[in-house]
Amino acid sequence: MMTNRRCSLLTGSVALTLFMIALPGIACAFDPYGTWMRPSTGTQVSFYDCGGKLCAKIVAVKDERRKSKIGTVIIPGATKSADNQWKGDLLNADDGKIYTGVVTMQGPNALNLKGCVAFICQGETWTKIK
Repeated sequence: MMTNRRCSLLTGSVALTLFMIALPGIACAFDPYGTWMRPSTGTQVSFYDCGGKLCAKIVAVKDERRKSKIGTVIIPGATKSADNQWKGDLLNADDGKIYTGVVTMQGPNALNLKGCVAFICQGETWTKIK
């Protein structure tokens, strides 16, 4: 009887060890929170938690003529729709129009922000500022 118990413990230990070795290979969710830069304009946007949703606001601009846009909330509350994806309204700060927004984490330092009207979408991959 003692031999069966040792065998069970050994089998459990082996299974746990294999699980822990495989754990880093399992797909993980990347963190969208922090400041990101839009490469086409140099605009910096802070992504933050707002009541369990993802929000974003402009915190810096490269073009001095756009200084009035600082503080503008461009994502008022996107809901998580997948491991690395959030969906919600997206404000285009240039024209004031609201689009269907999709934020997709492509890695720890790559965030794709896409705005859609009907079936037409346009997006860009942003980089995290450290």
